[in-house]
Amino acid sequence: MKKLLLLIACLYFFPSQGQEEKKTLADLAATEKLSQEVVDLFEKMDIRSAFVEMAQYWPLPDNEIESLEGQTIRYLNMLGERLGEPQGSSKVKTEHIGDFAQRETYILRYEYSAIRIIFSYFRNDKGWVLNAFKWDDSFEEEFIINK
Repeated sequence: MKKLLLLIACLYFFPSQGQEEKKTLADLAATEKLSQEVVDLFEKMDIRSAFVEMAQYWPLPDNEIESLEGQTIRYLNMLGERLGEPQGSSKVKTEHIGDFAQRETYILRYEYSAIRIIFSYFRNDKGWVLNAFKWDDSFEEEFIINK
């Protein structure tokens, strides 16, 4: 009985060997390409495809990514009338921390307002991974002038 409980505990606490390993991006040009692809999919309101693209490089459990996808779809649907129709996107800035982290910020313009989309990437020993993804409708911070 103890051996069975130990086996169940090991299966529960340790990831499955059959679990798909996440891919890495080769360089910063690849991170920028992924970011632009995701922004383009957001503009088309193809949120599911955007999350499928990001999930390949995002070392989060699949259930957490699916939850974030569902929340994003719900919130964007709620904001739909307030935002209006998509009008295009612009890359606002790229920031670096040494040679191991990069943050890319985009603005997705709509008829009446805009949303900000932020991607953070981290370089590990295999390549670049998506470390964080965020979108919001608070793009006012982008007006702050760095001194």
